[in-house]
Amino acid sequence: MTKLSKTLSIVLGLIILGAIAALIYVVAVPAPEDSFTEFYILGPGGEAADYPAQLKAGEEGAVIMVIVNREHEMASYRVETRIGGVTRGELGPIMLEHGGRFERFVSFTLEKPGTEQKVEFLLYKQGQSGIYESLHLLVDVAG
Repeated sequence: MTKLSKTLSIVLGLIILGAIAALIYVVAVPAPEDSFTEFYILGPGGEAADYPAQLKAGEEGAVIMVIVNREHEMASYRVETRIGGVTRGELGPIMLEHGGRFERFVSFTLEKPGTEQKVEFLLYKQGQSGIYESLHLLVDVAG
């Protein structure tokens, strides 16, 4: 072997050893998981369908509100229900361990006829300033 061949063989061997070490590291050390909160609503049948989109004035609408803590620590939440920008209901504090789930029927009543009236569900998390997550429905209300 020439001196150049020996040098190239050593460099190639070091590259292969480095690749093996990198592969072992990637397999042995799991990537950190993202921290987040699942916040969603389901229709009364428990599916992502059949939301109350049309009601009569004074008729009650309902959804199932779900919160799942994926924050990797205990978290405290509060939820406000607003209709037309006015707070109409509040739930909380809701304490959840990591992986904990909160599920509850939330009902609301729209009193005035009109189209695309906004029903908001605002999630607040302790330690965060302002609204953490928000959801809304647009409901047509007949007289």
